[in-house]
Amino acid sequence: MQKFIVTGMSCAACSARVEQAVQALPNVTSCAVNLLTKSMAVEGSASAKAIIDAVVAAGYGASQAGAKSTAQDPSEAAAEEIHALRTRLIASLIIGIPLLYLGMGHMLLGLPLPQALAQSTLAQGIVQMLLAGIVMVINQRFFTNGIKGLLHNAPNMDTLVCLGSGASFFWSVVVLLDLAMHGGGQADFYFESAGMIVALITVGKLLEAQSKGKTTDALKNLAKLSPKHATLVRGTQEIDVPIEEVMVGDIFLVKPGAQIPVDGLVLEGESSVNQAALTGESIPVDRKAGDRVFAATTNIQGFLRCQATHVGEDTSLAQIIQLVSDANATKAPIAKLADKISGIFVPLVLCLASITILLWILAGADLAFALARGIAVLVISCPCALGLATPVAIMVGSGLGAKHGILFKTAEALENTGKTAIVALDKTGTITTGTPEVTDVVPSEASDRTSLLTVLLALESQSEHPIASAIVAYAKAHNIERQPVTHFAATIGQGVTAKSTDETWAAGNLAFIETHAQISDALRSQAAQVSREGKTPIFCAKGSQILGFVAIADTLKADSKEAIADLKSMGIRVVMLTGDAKTTAKAIGDRAGVDGTVAGILPQQKDQYIQSFKTLGATAMVGDGINDAPALTRADTGIAIGAGTDVALDAADVVLLKNSLSDVAFAIRLSRATRSTIRQNLFWAFFYNSVGIPIAAGLLYPVFGITLSPILGALAMSLSSFCVVTNALRLNTISPKSPQKPIPNPVPIEAIERVVPKVLPQRILRIEGMMCPHCEKRVANLLLAHPEVVDAKVSHTSGTATLTLSAPLPNDVLQAEIAEAGYTLCESKEV
Repeated sequence: MQKFIVTGMSCAACSARVEQAVQALPNVTSCAVNLLTKSMAVEGSASAKAIIDAVVAAGYGASQAGAKSTAQDPSEAAAEEIHALRTRLIASLIIGIPLLYLGMGHMLLGLPLPQALAQSTLAQGIVQMLLAGIVMVINQRFFTNGIKGLLHNAPNMDTLVCLGSGASFFWSVVVLLDLAMHGGGQADFYFESAGMIVALITVGKLLEAQSKGKTTDALKNLAKLSPKHATLVRGTQEIDVPIEEVMVGDIFLVKPGAQIPVDGLVLEGESSVNQAALTGESIPVDRKAGDRVFAATTNIQGFLRCQATHVGEDTSLAQIIQLVSDANATKAPIAKLADKISGIFVPLVLCLASITILLWILAGADLAFALARGIAVLVISCPCALGLATPVAIMVGSGLGAKHGILFKTAEALENTGKTAIVALDKTGTITTGTPEVTDVVPSEASDRTSLLTVLLALESQSEHPIASAIVAYAKAHNIERQPVTHFAATIGQGVTAKSTDETWAAGNLAFIETHAQISDALRSQAAQVSREGKTPIFCAKGSQILGFVAIADTLKADSKEAIADLKSMGIRVVMLTGDAKTTAKAIGDRAGVDGTVAGILPQQKDQYIQSFKTLGATAMVGDGINDAPALTRADTGIAIGAGTDVALDAADVVLLKNSLSDVAFAIRLSRATRSTIRQNLFWAFFYNSVGIPIAAGLLYPVFGITLSPILGALAMSLSSFCVVTNALRLNTISPKSPQKPIPNPVPIEAIERVVPKVLPQRILRIEGMMCPHCEKRVANLLLAHPEVVDAKVSHTSGTATLTLSAPLPNDVLQAEIAEAGYTLCESKEV
């Protein structure tokens, strides 16, 4: 994508003209012009020179964004524009107020005039002409741009203003000349209209420019976060250098309270870092040697020595700014109708104004009345409101999202996210924390918590397994003292053992511990219960004494249950897609409160389920953006959660920097509010022009005797764009907890259930004695004879039978029947 700064645009007709000119080039695949930011994004292989030449040929100026020799900082250009408009307005009002007094105060209200003017209509006309001429010269930009548009066959808003003001002025000059040549007592001048039209439209332009400046506050605030200096280590010296001089591989220092200048890797030191400015996450994160740090975040305490890994445009902050900027450079589908109308709006208004004048003359009105109606049509028409309706809302919405760590990659993504009817969630790392934790500690009747945790800590400290790490972390958090052990041994997939003063300590699954100690029925029952809840029991024995077990599980995130409830309150159906075992997945899904759970599937199978959900309604897939890439791409909206600062996730349409499921609901809420604001803006723009133009043309005059003066038409036009921009700024009041009405026709839960397979519990039996396929068939028939067994997969090679159950089935019944058939049931495990 190539980006350009376009100058000379004043309304939606201008942006439409520029788009048409560039899209006509042979090697351009798409072009999007943003009237709000005066920018243009072009896709295709056309050269920058060809694109710039096309824009210039259309009557506007263009320069490639980032070209230091030609391009100006947009914020500086906006400040200069506001200053110029304010200066013009002050000068216009100083001259315009006496003009208005002369033209309307005396003639309509009978206010007093100096003796010399009061006795001579000709003198009044000459003074008004001079004053109006000065105001028009002050605002000559309307005339130069308007005439340029006509010459390039691309009339715009300035053309309407130019023709309206110019017609008023020249008609008044004609009346003044007639008065001077033929005399007469009174004459109707429109000099005050000629001057006040451009003055009042300048008022609107100033209000619009100031409001538009506020819409880009979020992006400007992000840019301001970038540090200006860094402290580098050169040999034995510490040198303060401009941020532009920092190179990849440089060693830099960060003192307490200082901003981190670039992305880097911590080499020495420990500290807490506030990343709120970057990700919106208010809780500081701990950083130590080996951890990554990011530009514009703040070192709260501690001294850090780091190595630069990304600098300049490669930092996470620069990528976030670029992503938000790219989103603003694209167009939302909802804007297509406004774009089409904007392209023909000004020529249509010129035709309507001409027809208005002609019809009034044919109806018998004098030329002055007919001309006033035509001028009113010209100056009340506002293509700007149409052109700004969508981009201002997109700018505010995407900026507010970035402030909360939610990045919409395109304007289309911002629009489509709010249409979501079904949210499909990955389990690990999305609904759950993604790391195992100890959830239950269950000592045996003859033991206690401390004894159980002491032996487990001594054993698991020797292992690097994730479950071992969870047990060690839990024991240390509860101040358990580690005991020394020797002769450590691990049996893969089963458990570990070690010796302490000639006594064997063991920890592992049920089958492993049964070889070391006798397990009571009560403890077995408790272990079976936690297994049904999706947890893994790890038993522990000291010598031949069973000490109990701890339950390990990938726990729900703190906000997952609330976030899912929030999504459901908005009328959205929530399903979970995971590769985990069905029993574990169902337990997690039930606790989280999802509408359906699909378990035991591969990443490519998630893609197939997303296709099925899309037939029911707009579907968003939420995952980590790596193994969920196929599903993220297939979904109507792909949302990558917990991306941290990795914003360049190609598969995702929306990137959530924080690892919080609540941001999914806020992204949808923000998208809905943005779409609603765009619709309101478009309605206002269409309504204003649909109602204003007929009234200005004199539609009400035959019945009610009401006409609209060109001055009031200009005032209405000047305020219409301001209203559109101000309405968009209301989006800044949206918060993650703003109330949201549910969608009117949610997807029926029955439709979800038809797609989501019913999750039935499974049990794996370890059976000894099976020697051949005949044994498999015999055991399978024995198991399938029970009505509770829906399916039974038996393998003599692995010595297992996997049962799918529709109802509970006691193990002792199975054990007796299997023994009667000549085999031995050694282990039964719920999965």
